[in-house]
Amino acid sequence: MTGPAFEDAFRAVAGPGDRLAAFVSATGSAGTIAAGDYLKTIAPSMRTVAVEALQCPTLLRNGFGEHRIEGIGDKHVPWIHNVRATDAVVAIDDQQCIDLMRCFNEDAGRDLLSTMGVDDATIGRLDLLGISGICNLVASIKAARLFGLGPRDVVAFPMTDSMDLYASRIEEERAEQGAYDTTAAARHFGAWLEGCKPDHCKELTLDDREAIHNLKYFTWVEQQQRDVEDLRRLWDPGFWAQMYAQAEEWDREIEVFNAKVASA
Repeated sequence: MTGPAFEDAFRAVAGPGDRLAAFVSATGSAGTIAAGDYLKTIAPSMRTVAVEALQCPTLLRNGFGEHRIEGIGDKHVPWIHNVRATDAVVAIDDQQCIDLMRCFNEDAGRDLLSTMGVDDATIGRLDLLGISGICNLVASIKAARLFGLGPRDVVAFPMTDSMDLYASRIEEERAEQGAYDTTAAARHFGAWLEGCKPDHCKELTLDDREAIHNLKYFTWVEQQQRDVEDLRRLWDPGFWAQMYAQAEEWDREIEVFNAKVASA
């Protein structure tokens, strides 16, 4: 998922007076969140928000731990994460994602969403949100409330997976927690959607960003033997501009490589 792809999606849905206000993404290997750098070239006031699990708040609190949000990365700051261009960090409780997974995919949850006014077409597509996609959705709600965004502000986030990957997780929850009923659906809707608050969020000062950037040292320099001078260069905004200027050449080389592989 690239910056231009998100730009196309925004332009497809934006109405008169709408603005791209935020881009929200779990960090993973930091490829997708780099789309925020591109989007700032078309919407300079836009904020880029990094997302992680509350149970492993590395960016938020230099913390660690285990969590159940599969596929989002944890316990380190990726080498290619442009931390200086990151405006906020949001940590999401993994229980929130698991509960909403059931609400979005169990019959009782979908029936409740329908009574709350969610249209059938949207309900029918909720299985496009897997656990990490739900994480990004919830983080987008938190970011919107953190920044006080309004109806003309558009928040973009990647739907990074679908429930095709997590059918077994639904079965595990049924086995451990029992059948999903209207009471559980109402509780989860009220707590995790209507009651979603901008807690475990932090707008980053320049000092905050540098502190997160410096965490790269312990993974990449001490453990992976990267050059510390390269780490210092990653803090320079000019470095990233130089990298992005090479993108077209990299694309050409990738196409040549793919052609060679295809003909081998």
